[in-house]
Amino acid sequence: MWSRALSASCRRWSGRTSSGAKVIWRCHSVRGYGAPALPAGRITALQAVEFWKRHFAERGVSEPDQSSQYIIAHLLGAKTIESLEPQKLTEFLSREQTEQVWKLCTQRLSRVPVQYVIEEWDFRDLTLKMKPPVFIPRPETEELVDLVLTDLQTRPGLGVEPDTRRTCLEVGCGSGAISLSLLKSLPQLEAVAVDQSQDAVDLTRENAFRLGLQDRLQIHQIDIMKDAEAVWSVCGLVSAVVSNPPYLFSEDMASLEPEIFRFEDHAALDGGEDGLVVIRQILTLAPQILLNHGRVYLEVDPRHPPLVQRWVEVNVGGLQYVETRHDISGRPRFCILQKEESNKSDKLDLE
Repeated sequence: MWSRALSASCRRWSGRTSSGAKVIWRCHSVRGYGAPALPAGRITALQAVEFWKRHFAERGVSEPDQSSQYIIAHLLGAKTIESLEPQKLTEFLSREQTEQVWKLCTQRLSRVPVQYVIEEWDFRDLTLKMKPPVFIPRPETEELVDLVLTDLQTRPGLGVEPDTRRTCLEVGCGSGAISLSLLKSLPQLEAVAVDQSQDAVDLTRENAFRLGLQDRLQIHQIDIMKDAEAVWSVCGLVSAVVSNPPYLFSEDMASLEPEIFRFEDHAALDGGEDGLVVIRQILTLAPQILLNHGRVYLEVDPRHPPLVQRWVEVNVGGLQYVETRHDISGRPRFCILQKEESNKSDKLDLE
């Protein structure tokens, strides 16, 4: 519940309609989060966008323009302001709509991420439900999905043996963005998604049902750091392991933006002293659950690829570092590893 305390004093704000007529409305000043009270007069959507953009900027809220646009477009039933008809932007908002704008923008003013404010976000060609504190998928992870899809489609025999179904394991599913994107793009694929957070498991399941992909997705609450053997028991052998694991260096957590530090699950962000705690566990597990020539796809910190390669060469038998891929900004962001062919069954040993 987001609250605000109103005082009795007033401020006056002015704007113009599409016809050029000047409109004046008044707002009571506030304490607490410093959010303005509802305007006394009527305002248009465009005036609301401009008003909240200025207010966000004055309060140091990141991306003030995009924040106000996304919130108000959402309330008008659109994805973006640009997709709305110009006439819609210059029409007066109803009182109910104005109250909703003020309610949601006040949440954003307290640094709640836009994705949590509007309770949804687009990931590639999917619209996913969003709920705090579940990790919000980033653009880099869309690139990870594109990479995996390209690899699976251009190497059709990847990790597939006779009479074996094609299955992907996602470690740390969050909202389900990775698994659900892969399932939508590859009708022949099945997936198993695990996360240590019950909130994440519940949200992934909700998104799977919303998208009609629940029949090809198994979802389990498993903490890979505490019970890696449970992963084996629920998925068996898989063709690919995909993960956007917690990979931030612990010392970097304190420098995160308030939107991230205060609202997103730290367990989905903090990768330990060197950012590799969960990554090492995934790589240790991988040879045990991958089919021959199956691959691991990881999103990592740009400092990680050489560290991952050296660590695997020394500590993990049967897994070969294939290559590092860069993100759209040119940073080394993705690690690809492959299981070497084995003629014997690997014994699960995570001690």
